[in-house]
Amino acid sequence: MTKTNDTVRLTTAQAIIRWLSNQYIEIDGEELRLCGGGFGIFGHGNVTCLGEALNGVKDELPLYRGQNEQSMGFAAAGYAKTWLRQRFMFCTASAGPGTANLLTSAALAHANRLPMLLLCGDTFLTRLPDPVLQQLENYNDPTFGVNDAFKPVTRFWDRITHPAQVIQSLPAAIATMIDPADCGPAFLGLPQDVQGWTYDYPTVFFEKKVHRIRRQAPDALEIADAVSCLSQAKRPMIIAGGGVQYSRAVAELTAFAEKHQIPVVETIAGRANLLATHPLNIGPIGVTGSDSANAIAEKADVILAVGTRLQDFTTGSWTAFAKDAQFVSLNAARHDAAKHMSLTVVGDAKLGLTALSDALDYTAPSDWVALAQDERKTWDAYVADNVSFGNRPNSYAQAIGVVNDLVDPRDRVVAAAGGLPAEVTANWRTLDVGTVDVEFGFSCMGYEIAGAWGARIAQAQREPDRDTITFCGDGSYMLLNSDIYSSVLSNKKMIVLVLDNGGFAVINKLQNNTGNESFNNLLADCPTISEPFAVDFTAHAASMGATSERVANPAELAEAFKRAQASEKTYVIVMDVDPYEGWTTEGHTWWEVGTPHITEDENVRAAHLDWESTREKQRRGV
Repeated sequence: MTKTNDTVRLTTAQAIIRWLSNQYIEIDGEELRLCGGGFGIFGHGNVTCLGEALNGVKDELPLYRGQNEQSMGFAAAGYAKTWLRQRFMFCTASAGPGTANLLTSAALAHANRLPMLLLCGDTFLTRLPDPVLQQLENYNDPTFGVNDAFKPVTRFWDRITHPAQVIQSLPAAIATMIDPADCGPAFLGLPQDVQGWTYDYPTVFFEKKVHRIRRQAPDALEIADAVSCLSQAKRPMIIAGGGVQYSRAVAELTAFAEKHQIPVVETIAGRANLLATHPLNIGPIGVTGSDSANAIAEKADVILAVGTRLQDFTTGSWTAFAKDAQFVSLNAARHDAAKHMSLTVVGDAKLGLTALSDALDYTAPSDWVALAQDERKTWDAYVADNVSFGNRPNSYAQAIGVVNDLVDPRDRVVAAAGGLPAEVTANWRTLDVGTVDVEFGFSCMGYEIAGAWGARIAQAQREPDRDTITFCGDGSYMLLNSDIYSSVLSNKKMIVLVLDNGGFAVINKLQNNTGNESFNNLLADCPTISEPFAVDFTAHAASMGATSERVANPAELAEAFKRAQASEKTYVIVMDVDPYEGWTTEGHTWWEVGTPHITEDENVRAAHLDWESTREKQRRGV
């Protein structure tokens, strides 16, 4: 490294890392590094240059060594969620398959609008050694490679072809990642030769910078239109999405609902906006929702959607609402605010709810509120019975109920794919705000353990005495379990509940519900499997350094969970659950699924006709 009065000579990789280590964010009056560190697996595309640069900042930007690039990306997503998108982690992978493994996690971060910085190896800019190891050659376009596949799954994409480019690209990447409307993953392709090239960078580029997440005030005319609409509502309802938490607007949402006495329902991402006991919390909405929320949704005439992208599990593929219901959508992203002919209020949730409340002189009819609360009481009684156990098969709901009764209110719960997101969303009784992470934006198998590891790293920085608990099916465990080992190595304790139903039972349920015979989902129904056998998950987890045990029933699960809480290291509890019985059968709206229009199977044909018979409720819109 050579210094002059106003410049410093660094490699491209050194400049990237030095700049990152000097970016800060103000959170509740405290300055913290914007980048909490990174996850990395080194190879020939990133070890010699980027690895050299990272080695010099081990304390400022700790590097966690993952076991799989995809799981590193999931961990980065879990970290960003726990920090409410105020901080992020980077992921670095070698050129070729290492980088390609990050595609799925980039898509997860994109769908969930989460910040993540991808620093990925690339082929040589000079092309002198081409074709190199792991290079995919495009015969007609030599500039086109694996890294170009990230363009549709990232919010910002650049390939650094000269060291000076980082002066423009790094601030642009950060601006994207912390922007409430455009938030998502940013990708920088780093050719192996360019990483080591030097440039005389201006020293001012590396001065400490403190970022603040922008809050966009809504337009006064849009507020006026929304107030006019809400003030005429006879049966109003609020849909509270994940954006409420990212805006840190839970208090404003609660105050708005209480002042105007408007019932609130929650999306999957918005679970834990309100406590389960709040009198205006009518429950989760949609396909994985509650009878209570869906009952008032189909009657509501004005719906205020706050911080939600209104995906199909929330809207029941747009059958959950009256066709003439008017949406008012408050969202930082114009794209989301304008969906389904909504009256748009583009702006920050905290500022928007305050502006709406100040301008709105209105209280919802008391009989409407009473109806909603009666529906919630009925749903609570259903859930209480659903999670109880006795003379019935083991179920997801029972396991959820056991954990729910024993956790500390500030413990964090994680779930992702298969049947557990629906079961957690429907049956979990929120004890404190912001404590539930159900990844259903991309519904990625494997997030359960990897995302929980990332969440635990973040949680250890904020609330080290609390637990991170993840619900994982046997299918997801088999897909991606290696971050049990990562959590042990990094001393980031998790409690992992592996609920084994012998395969992909929720997809088997969908298969059966559409008239199809069980095929290739449960292990017992796979024609290419000669002798199905049960995996010894406890032995497998123990081989990675975790404490583990198998329990026979929910009563034993409760005692095992207490032992897990007392443990100082990652603890895995395994319990068999029934693949056919014990599912949460209530609370579901219609969901659009493609079914065969022509078939020789009468059961499939009958199911197709039955499924299509309720399509008439589907709203038309954009």
